[in-house]
Amino acid sequence: MTIFERDAKTLELPWRFTGREDELELVRGALSAGRHGIVITGPAGSGKTRLVTEAVRGTDCARVAGTPGTRRVRFAAFAHLVPETASLHIAFQHLSGVRLLLVDDAHLLDDASAALVHQLAVHGRTRLLVVTADGARAPGAITRLWTGELLPRLTLEPLPREETALLLAAEAAGAGLEPLTVNRLHRLCQGDLRLLRDLVGAVRERGLLSRVPGADEWAWRGPVPLTPTVRERTAPVLDRPCPEQREILERLAFAEPLPLDMEQDRLDPRALEHLEADALVHVDDRGAVRLAHPLHGPVLRAATGRLRARRLSRTPEEWGPAVDAERAALSRRIERADVRAMPTPVGEWLVAEGAPVPAGYAAVRARFARLRGELREAAAWAREGLRADGADPSCRRELALAAVQSGDPTAAHQILGGRPDGGGAVTRPAAVRGEAGQAAEAIVGDDVYDAVRLGVPEPAAGRLTGVFAEHADALARADGPALDRVAERLRERGFLLFAAEAHAQAVRAHRDPRAARTSRTRAVALARRCQGARTPALSGLVLGELTVRQRQIVTLAAKGLSNRQIAEKLTLSVRTVGNHLYSAYARLGASDRGALPWLVELPDTQSA
Repeated sequence: MTIFERDAKTLELPWRFTGREDELELVRGALSAGRHGIVITGPAGSGKTRLVTEAVRGTDCARVAGTPGTRRVRFAAFAHLVPETASLHIAFQHLSGVRLLLVDDAHLLDDASAALVHQLAVHGRTRLLVVTADGARAPGAITRLWTGELLPRLTLEPLPREETALLLAAEAAGAGLEPLTVNRLHRLCQGDLRLLRDLVGAVRERGLLSRVPGADEWAWRGPVPLTPTVRERTAPVLDRPCPEQREILERLAFAEPLPLDMEQDRLDPRALEHLEADALVHVDDRGAVRLAHPLHGPVLRAATGRLRARRLSRTPEEWGPAVDAERAALSRRIERADVRAMPTPVGEWLVAEGAPVPAGYAAVRARFARLRGELREAAAWAREGLRADGADPSCRRELALAAVQSGDPTAAHQILGGRPDGGGAVTRPAAVRGEAGQAAEAIVGDDVYDAVRLGVPEPAAGRLTGVFAEHADALARADGPALDRVAERLRERGFLLFAAEAHAQAVRAHRDPRAARTSRTRAVALARRCQGARTPALSGLVLGELTVRQRQIVTLAAKGLSNRQIAEKLTLSVRTVGNHLYSAYARLGASDRGALPWLVELPDTQSA
């Protein structure tokens, strides 16, 4: 009898587990008493192993994993638990005492191991946590776990931008990255946590981070490090053998998007067709050609020689009109009250390369981000514009607006040099802290919609149109269901902060407690995506998401007490206090104590 001694796939987490709170709760629920387990699927690098490791932390769990080299070896994955020569029945008996089994990389299991997992699921005495990769060919015994409805299936989507930011902020290695750098990392990695970890490590090790003037943050500008992981992920474009296809890819890397109908120097149609068939380029409805993956352009630029890069790169005369076109497109979307995400490759390329960003473009880009509720990003774009023109009033105003909507009207006043702001109650301390009626009266001549956001719709009567008029009308009638409908319309148009505020206003308008709880939950979910927004409508709202103990601890932490002081006051251990705070941060979408004072503001500052 031969027993293969092997370790299960390493499950130690290089980064602290952050994000995926809903998925984690679902997985833990599937492993509770009376449940048979769950199958987790998702693309490579999406954090499947990271999630299941956190789910079973502290439990008595047996672990096995498939490997590419042992797919033909009978019971290879279970070699440390059952003999290779055992029959399926004997192997099943060997595992009769296992109550929880984690099966990682199940798509790589040998047929005997896959059959054993299936039998364990059929009998149901062992709870199973099975992880497999999307797009990989798995043994039939594994796919039948969910197609045969033996176990529920959770498809893990790539980590979204908000949770990527939390993950980076939670790590000492990533703390203090400014929003445009976070956006760049998320855009390049597309939720691939292995690639994210590799890039962050390379950027830090090679000294590519620089401090942002006027902010306690670090920025990454310049080329993408061509690490082995990056080269592996981009091999389809870097190793393209066809010269015509390579030429198109490199031209796109330096000047996308390119039109199909250029009069001179047309793109080779056959080469382009091959690239589109291989999903390396995308042609939109207007006939513009773009690279299909955001990582490919930066990698191609980094791998191109200096002379060729000089020939392919846009000159200021060439990228100037492209920046102006992007600025005009952003302005049109704002005018149409539609701020859903749109591609802005030229502006992002300028920022990534560390090139000056025209102040006019930066101000519009900042406004677009602010209207979407991306307040930290809005401030970052405004600072980029001020690098080019330190006196630009539009960039200064956007920086002030982002500051006050993040709960810092004093900073806004300083940014504006003590002058009256250029408009909007969101820049006035009186509007944020004062009595609602006085605040509304103060802003009627500037931004009428701010009165609605402050909870006073009367001054806006007859002065708004579209969804904003509907918001004012629903608020005037204290119609909770109508406010929720308005919030959904705002969300669909990309106004996440306004949508969160409308849901928050619906909480008080609802007569049905269940409807109020639903509105609160939706408001909190949207507010988490607004990068630290602290407006009157949202103040104090999220505390309803915490347990009584978590509220106690968060309130004391917001007053400046240390973990030890809180522990002594509540007769708890310091570790328990830390665990409660960590859970509260995850629920509230906060990364540290800095957000806590807003979360526990006094009732007289709340408008919803």
